Amino acid sequence: MMSYSMRSWSAGVTAAAHARRLSWRHVRWVAPALAVVAGCHAADPRVATTAPVETRATTQPITLSRPLEAAFARWEQEGPTGDDAHRERLKQLAEVVRKQLGESGRADLLFVCTHNSRRSHMAQLLGLAAARRKGLGNVRAFSAGTEATAFNPRAIAALRRVGFDVGGGSAEANPHYVVRLGPTLDPVEAFSKRFTDAPNPSSGFIAVMTCSQADAACPFVQGATARVAVPYDDPKAADGTPEEASRYDEGVAQIGRDLAWVFGTVSTPASH
Repeated sequence: MMSYSMRSWSAGVTAAAHARRLSWRHVRWVAPALAVVAGCHAADPRVATTAPVETRATTQPITLSRPLEAAFARWEQEGPTGDDAHRERLKQLAEVVRKQLGESGRADLLFVCTHNSRRSHMAQLLGLAAARRKGLGNVRAFSAGTEATAFNPRAIAALRRVGFDVGGGSAEANPHYVVRLGPTLDPVEAFSKRFTDAPNPSSGFIAVMTCSQADAACPFVQGATARVAVPYDDPKAADGTPEEASRYDEGVAQIGRDLAWVFGTVSTPASH
């Protein structure tokens, strides 16, 4: 009678032989599908694993660049954007940030869109600026995608127009930029990355889904303690048209208004 180990070995040999008969055509079809599924979990080894992040703790509001201060003052007066459902999502985001600050003394936000190219970068930098000007030095902001591409130059141009100082940028496919929010704030290194690529946190963070595609593709974000969907329209739809610049400026203003309200709410003591 064949022993259990002999049967297992025989089955393994048969399975291996069958696997070798798979055509390269099948492998090419399966691999991209697996990559999409793994996008919420797996790191891309081609992306750099180190990058500095602005982490200075503050207790007093910090002044941003003059044009950025003016923009936030205007956005605060205008208030958050969207309908009741959108504003309810912003309220939920403010609540989970305040909860994490109360429980751990720090809140990490990871803004997510599919390619980490436009909206997630806008939200990361605008969120960090909004938090700092309210004295929330224990709030950190990051961005990621289900895949890494590059920080889109149209988004960079819109952020520059509103007051961010964006410098650097190498000739590589995924350039690294140095972004300054104000004269006394440490710079932020911005480049496209995936969920688990450094310097993004691996656990204990709040995942903020900034596009509906990433929201649908990643119902579970590994390591997140909370997940809030706050989707925005993709300004990419206006690329190459006469409305391109205005559409990107509108996107920056919309996200800026919303995050000014979120962190204004977080910095205000909760009423009991």
